[in-house]
Amino acid sequence: MFLLEEEKKKLVEGLWNKGIKDENILKAIYDIPREKFISDALRKFAYDDNALPIECAQTISQPFTVAYMTQVLGVNPGDKILEIGTGSGYQAAVLLKLGAEVYSVERINKLYLNAKELLASLNFNVHLKLDDGTLGWEEHAPFDKIIVTAGAPEVPNQLLTQLKTAGKLIIPVGNQESQQLLEITRTETGFNKKYYDYFKFVPLIGAEGWKH
Repeated sequence: MFLLEEEKKKLVEGLWNKGIKDENILKAIYDIPREKFISDALRKFAYDDNALPIECAQTISQPFTVAYMTQVLGVNPGDKILEIGTGSGYQAAVLLKLGAEVYSVERINKLYLNAKELLASLNFNVHLKLDDGTLGWEEHAPFDKIIVTAGAPEVPNQLLTQLKTAGKLIIPVGNQESQQLLEITRTETGFNKKYYDYFKFVPLIGAEGWKH
């Protein structure tokens, strides 16, 4: 257990040194048991700052990527947030720890069921749905924030329409090899865009994303 605490501290210090200065995010990453979101075989790597494989040829994102995207998103307690791509459930857990009400959509049945069971076992009350994430979750719209955790060829229009005025969407956009993180803020008259760093995500597949 002591070793685990040391690994967590080392990870959080590394994230701070890489520019993650929001102490609430760092605390969430320290508090959430990342080892539970990966297979037993990979648990010794749980607090390395690396992406790791999960089932169905998907990944749990690098902690820095999770922290960076969360910092750009700017989560406030009480925010109603839509996450596209539940995956392991780790990003949803971070958002929940920051006081958000989280709605998360996953297209792969096995990942959806795994995340549902795991998040419930940790008492993380995330609203989950099995569906095409590129279409959002219209019945619960509009959202204060939307975060997409897969790389898109372009921004799905359905997601833009489900954003509140003054709401923010962050999404990696590019080709399947590299995507640039894009922040879109909805205004009274349209959308403002801001570009951040490049990342590599699994592809966003769906009606308004990449095709199979």
